[in-house]
Amino acid sequence: MADVQKITPFLWFNGKAKEAAEFYTAVFRNSRILSVSQLSSDSVEGMHIVSFELDGQSFTAIDGGPMFQFSPAISFVVNCETQNEVDHFWEHLSEDGEKEMCGWVKDKFGVSWQVVPIQFGKLMSDPSKSEAVMEAMLTMQKIDIGQLQAARENA
Repeated sequence: MADVQKITPFLWFNGKAKEAAEFYTAVFRNSRILSVSQLSSDSVEGMHIVSFELDGQSFTAIDGGPMFQFSPAISFVVNCETQNEVDHFWEHLSEDGEKEMCGWVKDKFGVSWQVVPIQFGKLMSDPSKSEAVMEAMLTMQKIDIGQLQAARENA
């Protein structure tokens, strides 16, 4: 029996589940749509349930209607190895969405993402320098690894 992911995020969209899955699989490398099921009844014509995978993480999206909206109380962290990755995910995920502070973006569907360099934890690891790194980060929208490293070195 194949390994089954124990926990799968289930995202509720208002008529845009398939569009969202197509958007996300275009942004993330090593991603694919696994299945699309069209719901068909008098009350849900043209709605979809979509299973997709983003870089090994499974998701399910449903066209559930307007009853629920996304909130920043739930977000997805995108761990980036390089500034080019930070730039890629920041620009693409915020396209037609909102660029927020400290690496956060809200995509055009209202889903919140944190675009974070993996170096951030190491830069914060020295208590005598972490305040300077945090102060630098708090001034940024998109995280700039070089500026964080400079803040640490100058602390």
